[in-house]
Amino acid sequence: FFLSAMFVEAEEIAKILVSVLIGAIIASVVLSRNKKSSSGKSTARKDLPKVIEKQGYQHVLYDREFVAPEQATRNSEEFYRMMNERRSVRFFSDKPVPLHVIENVIRTAGTSPSGAHQQPWTFVVVSDPELKHQIRMAAEEEEKINYAGRMNDKWQRALDKIGTDADKSYIDVVPYLIIVFKQTHGYDPDTGEKQPHYYFERSVGISCGMLISAIHQAGLCTLTHTPTPMGFLTKILQRPDNEKPYLVLPVGYPAENCYVPDLQRKPLSEIMVLH
Repeated sequence: FFLSAMFVEAEEIAKILVSVLIGAIIASVVLSRNKKSSSGKSTARKDLPKVIEKQGYQHVLYDREFVAPEQATRNSEEFYRMMNERRSVRFFSDKPVPLHVIENVIRTAGTSPSGAHQQPWTFVVVSDPELKHQIRMAAEEEEKINYAGRMNDKWQRALDKIGTDADKSYIDVVPYLIIVFKQTHGYDPDTGEKQPHYYFERSVGISCGMLISAIHQAGLCTLTHTPTPMGFLTKILQRPDNEKPYLVLPVGYPAENCYVPDLQRKPLSEIMVLH
């Protein structure tokens, strides 16, 4: 049972990381609009109605400026170069970060696509030192159990190149924590009736990818921290029963003495298949 539970946790973390990667890819399209070149709208498009009705709901004509292929190529290259500088950071500065920056990156995460447009996410921002310390203590307690045996030898060897351990002291240092919660269901605002959320795992993962991209684009750093199990976050942050912790993102500037593992990303030939 112990091994079974451990592999289930590993599978859940893998699902989170894949969903986050999908979100980062989508964000690359959204955030790469640094420069635009418009070709003008065709006469036929100008004659289209701005609003139509489908199945009793309004649909509006999508209006986005045309970006020429040459500019799209430059945009995509610039965005890739910027995102290729992104690294997971475990050594943070206590240098203040404007709250408005945090609000903007969460706004960006909120533009993510979601199943049936249910937007099944809650982003809890923590800056209070006492609350951060509570989270650190609880996270370290779980991580000590993980490194003492909850994670098997293969799992721990896979982490050796990253240099991780149970120490989460950066939680006390970093200006903000963004704790992402997935909403497994919602409630009808009029009747209070329970409403299921569809594809909430994938939706929240994609949103997290966009959030991470926005954090990097703003000039800040973060780390995808998934303490296992994460139930303590629900209790400390007093979240409702329909919200389950999904991901912890410390957000701030890197420390002056911040080192990261010398890792290489897979080349395009190993991650892209063209038919």
